[in-house]
Amino acid sequence: MKASKKRQLGAVLFGIAVVVLVWHSKTPTEADAVMAASKLAAIGSGMAGAAGPASGSGPHIAGCPIFPADNVWNTPIDTLKKDKHSEDYIQRMGPALPIHPNFGSESVNGIPITIIKPGRPRIPITFMYGDESDSGHYPTPEGALMEGGPNSPEDSDRHIIMVDEGRCMLTELGGMVKQKDGSWSGGAGIKMDLTSNALRAPDKTSTDAAGLAVLPGLLRYDEVAAGEVKHAIRFTTPHTQRLYVWPARHFASRITDPTYPPMGERFRLRADYDISKFSKENQVILKGLKKYGMILSDNGGPWFIIGEPDKRWSDSDLARLKVLKGEDFEAVDESDWQMLQDSGRVDPVALR
Repeated sequence: MKASKKRQLGAVLFGIAVVVLVWHSKTPTEADAVMAASKLAAIGSGMAGAAGPASGSGPHIAGCPIFPADNVWNTPIDTLKKDKHSEDYIQRMGPALPIHPNFGSESVNGIPITIIKPGRPRIPITFMYGDESDSGHYPTPEGALMEGGPNSPEDSDRHIIMVDEGRCMLTELGGMVKQKDGSWSGGAGIKMDLTSNALRAPDKTSTDAAGLAVLPGLLRYDEVAAGEVKHAIRFTTPHTQRLYVWPARHFASRITDPTYPPMGERFRLRADYDISKFSKENQVILKGLKKYGMILSDNGGPWFIIGEPDKRWSDSDLARLKVLKGEDFEAVDESDWQMLQDSGRVDPVALR
């Protein structure tokens, strides 16, 4: 788009934003209008959907960003220094244990994503961790895809992830069970603006023990087919430290031994690991693990990386990733990246 057309579009969006603010009886400041215009632009591009995400931008879904491109999930870590506790963490997590792709071609293997419309009915949901869940009504889980399927054990994770393509709003629900009276209950629920870098409040859980959203860490077939994974991947380990590091917001352990990894710790595949003998698709995944790595998001299976189920996955090919071991990874130090306490934006100065 030519610069003149960009300026015209910016002016239009700015004007619309001011009108919206006045309509809601709020005296608009320039900062208010700029923020509103930014969100209108993001939503507008999402609804149009024809052009798709811009080249070089971060990951997208349904025309929406999966958080801004400068979010910590979407920032390469291949040049970061190794964490001084890396060797201890790897030893505790199992250096000889294999990487386990916990997703595949079967619909019950992985965490599915449901794209919803802005008009979807909203309902109240009762949560076990109601004081740590986001308040208000949620898009109805009725008909949405559920982790493990509707017949999965009621004490399993039973994630439901919904992306409102008109609002670019993410809703994540965990432990969802439909009651006999037609109502829904669950463990926890969160809502996040996918155009924003805002984090959840400190010490608040999510559907992951780390208090992080699940969506930004899911490995999706579409991005592998496109040739590049542009974000960190979510993964689990059985035992973690009673501590969390940015961008995580919550811990779920009684272990105070500092040789155990904290929630939110970032790992990457070692740069010298030879990936040349893997399939084209697996090489895309492994390049992503070298460049963006993975974030410890929950207690669970050792070295379990999580993705979206898709019938196009080759389960036999994914199984070949199990030749990777814990010792092939290393923890990295992101401590210089945090710019604001409640933001996932990486400090641009730290990247210079």
